[in-house]
Amino acid sequence: MPFDSKTIYELLPSWYRMRDADAGNSMVTPEVLLRIQELQQQLNAIHDQNSPEAADLQERIDEQRRGPLKALLAIVAEQVAVLEENLAQLYDDQFIETCAEWVVPYIGDLVGTSGIFTFPGAPFSQRSQVADTMMYRRRKGTAAVIEQLARDVTGWNASVVEYFQVLAATQYMNHLRPGNLSVANLRDATAMEYVNTPFDRIPHTADVRNIERKRGKYNIPNVGIHLWRIGNYQLTQSPAFEAGTGMFTFDALGRNVRLYNKPEVEATITHLAAPVNVSMPLSRWALDNNLEGYYGDEEDKSIFITINNKKLEAGVGQQLHDIISICDLSDITDSWGNVTGWNHVPAQHKVSIDPVLGRIALPNEWLPETSQPMDVRVTYQYGFSASMGGGEYLHADTTTWEDQPAVFKVPDDVPTIQKALDKLVNTGGIVEIAHTDCLHETPVIHVPEGKTIEIRSGEGARGVLVLQDELVITGGVNSVFVLNGLLVSGGAVRVPATDKTGSANGLHELDIQHCTLLPVSDTPSLWIDLPDTTLKIDDSITGAIRASEDATVYLSNSIADAGSETGVAFAAAAPLQPGAVLHAENSTVIGKVYTRIMQLASNSIFVAATLPADGWQAPVIAARLQQGCIRFSYIPPGSKLPSAYQCQPVAGSDTDSIKPSFTSLQYGEAGYCQLALQCPCVIKTGASDGAEMGAFHNLYQPQREANLRKRLNEYLPFGLEAGIFYGS
Repeated sequence: MPFDSKTIYELLPSWYRMRDADAGNSMVTPEVLLRIQELQQQLNAIHDQNSPEAADLQERIDEQRRGPLKALLAIVAEQVAVLEENLAQLYDDQFIETCAEWVVPYIGDLVGTSGIFTFPGAPFSQRSQVADTMMYRRRKGTAAVIEQLARDVTGWNASVVEYFQVLAATQYMNHLRPGNLSVANLRDATAMEYVNTPFDRIPHTADVRNIERKRGKYNIPNVGIHLWRIGNYQLTQSPAFEAGTGMFTFDALGRNVRLYNKPEVEATITHLAAPVNVSMPLSRWALDNNLEGYYGDEEDKSIFITINNKKLEAGVGQQLHDIISICDLSDITDSWGNVTGWNHVPAQHKVSIDPVLGRIALPNEWLPETSQPMDVRVTYQYGFSASMGGGEYLHADTTTWEDQPAVFKVPDDVPTIQKALDKLVNTGGIVEIAHTDCLHETPVIHVPEGKTIEIRSGEGARGVLVLQDELVITGGVNSVFVLNGLLVSGGAVRVPATDKTGSANGLHELDIQHCTLLPVSDTPSLWIDLPDTTLKIDDSITGAIRASEDATVYLSNSIADAGSETGVAFAAAAPLQPGAVLHAENSTVIGKVYTRIMQLASNSIFVAATLPADGWQAPVIAARLQQGCIRFSYIPPGSKLPSAYQCQPVAGSDTDSIKPSFTSLQYGEAGYCQLALQCPCVIKTGASDGAEMGAFHNLYQPQREANLRKRLNEYLPFGLEAGIFYGS
């Protein structure tokens, strides 16, 4: 029997409950009475009074009138619930499938799996390798178990290659090996597609250099372990952007985006990974050659398209190639360089798809006769290093509510965000974008005094908010506004010092979690004009920030991108004036920084440079040098900051060679802000705990590789050598 407050309360004699109810009614204040009336109005608006929503509202109304005895029992029930939860967890901790993360190393010791470490905030777990330890040992010495071990230890997609199988060999007539000829068949499109990838099967001559140091590969004792650091992230039924008549992009904002594969789960451990089993970018040839494997049901396949609520799929007696053509839809330009259209007009009755540019072209007979817009929805995978920015992945719910907040879903309950905000004008609550959709509006946001309003994407959804103007946020005293899980474009987010009536803005805090405020060169994404307020940015990607010097900005596990290292990433409204107090942890900042106080910079990277005529004295500046802490971070040479501890580059070192290098600094690319493989080790392992500096610190990539190296000796066949390589 559950010992919640309601159950315990109902065990009391009715006489005590009646007296307690009378006492509760006598204690109702006008403010509480107003809240009860608002809840009663919501309850009366529900047609089905027996629904769970109605029962929840009735319970909240009863809670507002509860007497002192019921309040006491609520405290007792809360502590009983803590004990019940603790007992349940103690039982769960006996099993590797259900135990808490800190218990994993202890269970690992029981089965002889040593050297297991847990990392706070890491997106991977060592649970799988402990659970599979006995299976590893039964198949010790095989390539398949090494591949499974690499996946379980690192949490990345993995592929193992035994390089002796792709060595060119002198043919022996009694044992012919036609696949190991010393020449390559240039007519073999499949072989040519995967040259210089882990799936390259063209025979190579021997390379005797050491594979462990990543110098050589192709030798008899060599085994290559290939890992994919970039993962795939799905968008489901996302609105395609109409770039022209019959022309659409998969990206909702009209950008070119490379489509990725959704890895198929390998049915048995004896199966070595193929291209369909790892998160690789899709090429035109690969998609065309295996269209049935990549296109189809959105639960299992990589791509799916719906046009005007009708699924694009093969009919009876048809093949997918009868309705879909894979081709190059790159731009056609005139002599002046202006884009006049796309290459390869779709064939009759066929829809053209370009996975490299993320484009769709419809045949003319599919287009409406009028200028009515078409509703094209796409399900696809994009590549990125971590669950950061706006996406459909599970968003951490860190907002604290005193009681159950009102939730209005867009467009299920109300058609627009503004309509939902109008219903929360007195109470605060949550506006939830229920589906992956694109909303073209600029809501007016005012948070009631002492309340919180949160606009968030629903579970498994990503809302895209396309602003027509600035998103202005005001509030009463001690109010809080939260953005969670959205992609915002078209305009900046601004917290003004006064509202439109000239009254002082009382907003206490602006929280941005798991959001993308589209970075645009030389255009700030955030304006904080209000002093004495707090801006918190977590697991997000933003453009440049302008904040009043009396405000405070917390930047954690995030990217702030001014568009270039010479742009201004952080300052006051006037770029040559010091901005807010800055607290940066596990973050990457691209552009110059001028802060009043660098309160903390830890495990972060500042990529900044000055121009001769821009008026900046240094790339990163703190106005007060007596306050603040700089530790385990990369700071551009010449910066004016408080004394730094264990930062790079150290005094007297070669500053040209010790600087971060990235796979890409172009937002929208899969390797955006990812440290390149050739980045100096003092940056890749220079954080306080040996992880990398910057926004992807919590991926613990050096520790993943180190853990795998420690585990290889136990399962690698005798006499063989292994090298770890990265496919992305």
